[in-house]
This record gives sequence, structure tokens and C-alpha cells, in this order.
Amino acid sequence: MSRRSGILEFAVLGLLRESPMHGYELRKRLNTSLGVFRAFSYGTLYPCLKTLVANGWLIEEPGSTPEEALAAPLTGRRAKIVYRLTAEGKEHFEQLLSQTGPDAYEDETFAARFAFFGQTSRDVRMRVLEGRRSRLEERLEKMSASLARTRERLDDYTLELQRHGMESVEREVRWLNELIESERAGRDLKGPATGEPASRDTTSGASGGLPRPGDDPRPDTPDDTAT
Repeated sequence: MSRRSGILEFAVLGLLRESPMHGYELRKRLNTSLGVFRAFSYGTLYPCLKTLVANGWLIEEPGSTPEEALAAPLTGRRAKIVYRLTAEGKEHFEQLLSQTGPDAYEDETFAARFAFFGQTSRDVRMRVLEGRRSRLEERLEKMSASLARTRERLDDYTLELQRHGMESVEREVRWLNELIESERAGRDLKGPATGEPASRDTTSGASGGLPRPGDDPRPDTPDDTAT
């Protein structure tokens, strides 16, 4: 499985843990709430869903309303399929949620993981945040060293672009420092200081280059039926 496919499966399981959804609803949530999937191909979603069903992590159910079931034969369209997380799927997602290895610090993986921090325990959040900060600090060192070696050979525009890249990384490091300080102080982003996951809906992302709702103004595509 590619890293991209793994991130998509993780996000689908996380969204369906909140509530069952049609494939079309999942597409909208991935596109608008999880900005890391702004450019993903819709053609990859349904194969992903089929794989999760085959693994026993999801089940397919017919459309939930009687009106949909009655209208389907009249319109010649099949009723929408609703995807629901199974007990095995929930257990698998919780295992993924607890992982704090190096992959969790990469750009796309971290954005997806952060989107589900509200469902993540505090100790795991801390390890992921600190790992991400270390990864970015290493990146800054390499960028700074590269800039020092090539500064004299770069034109002004290329030099400005590299500076902009470094400033973006520095901003995220400062943001991570603030989050880590809050976690160490026992403060969730919203809610009382407890050891339980934060109650805030972090699927909207936060500052530091992570996704925000409405980042992608692309209009919704027409409704469709999963096959």
C-alpha cells in the first residue's frame, strides 16, 4: 500500500467513526474539511471503500430513508449505499491512531493525523507533535545550510523563494511550540484540562499551513451512487 492510499484509508475510517455516510458525503468531507485531500482523485475513493469492506472494516447498507428506496425504481437509479464502521474497523482505526512512528511526522500524514487529534489521547498527541517539530527543525537546518552554500549563485527571485520556504517552516515550528506547551500544561484546545481527547472538532485544521474549511472553492459535483 502506498503512503497516499494509507492516509486515505485512515481518513475514511476516522470520518466514518463519527457517523455512517454515503460515498458522496465522504467525498465532500475529504475535500472540504480535510484540506490534505483537496487534489485527490475521486476515482480513488470507491476502490478504497471496497478494500475496507473486503477487510471487514466497513459494511455497506442501503439508503437510510424509505423515500430513497421507493424513488430508486421510479428513477432507474439504485439506492445510495451507506458505509458504516464495524467493530473491527473501529479497533483498526484506534490502532492506527495510536501509532507515533516517523511516518506520522511527514507533511500529508501529519495533517491527516492532526485532523483527528480530537479522538487521540494526550500522550500520543504529544509524541506526534514533538516528532513533527523535530522533523521540521532538521528540515530548517538543511535549508539553511543549502542557502548558505548557494546564496551567491542564486538570482534575487530564487533567493526570495527559498527564504519564503524557510519562513513557512519557522512559522509552523512556532505553532508547534505553542501546541506542545499547551499539551504539557494539560490544556486541550478547547475544554477542561483532562487526560481525555480534546473535544474540539479539529477536522478543520489550524494555523501553520494545515487545512481549513473553505480552502478549496471547487463546487460540489452531482450526487452519485457507489457501486
